[in-house]
Amino acid sequence: MIEIHIPGRQTLQLEHLVSDVNGTLALDGQLIEGVSRSIKNLRDRLQVHLLTADTHGRQEAIDRQLGLVAVRIRPGDEAGQKASYVASLGAETVVALGQGANDARMLKAAALGICVLSSEGAAVETLLSADLVAPDIVAALELLEKPLRIVASLRK
Repeated sequence: MIEIHIPGRQTLQLEHLVSDVNGTLALDGQLIEGVSRSIKNLRDRLQVHLLTADTHGRQEAIDRQLGLVAVRIRPGDEAGQKASYVASLGAETVVALGQGANDARMLKAAALGICVLSSEGAAVETLLSADLVAPDIVAALELLEKPLRIVASLRK
């Protein structure tokens, strides 16, 4: 668990990291450099969950690289499926990462939503649903490795 006390806001007790895959952790079906190391560094504190529609058909390779098994999202109401998954874990214990339009509701539902800017871009809806915006996925994961950065950005 990662506990983060944010002055002027609630104390976060994060147990789950839920992330979109394509556009967030991977680009064109290839894991972005540095992601594997960062996720491995966080696995002693957070349960990691990957959600994907497997757009590029390379999720099995990504699963092997990360030592995880992603949850496949079915076509149709992808945003609702992702938000429901976060709710099923206990949204108050979830940090969510994403950048696509179908990630907006997931970020909004989570205790902490981080929009990741990527080479695919970031949907404005998702940007507005996030608590924080990170310039790239490695920086987003580093926020969780060094939670005082989150405090510095979100304190009131």
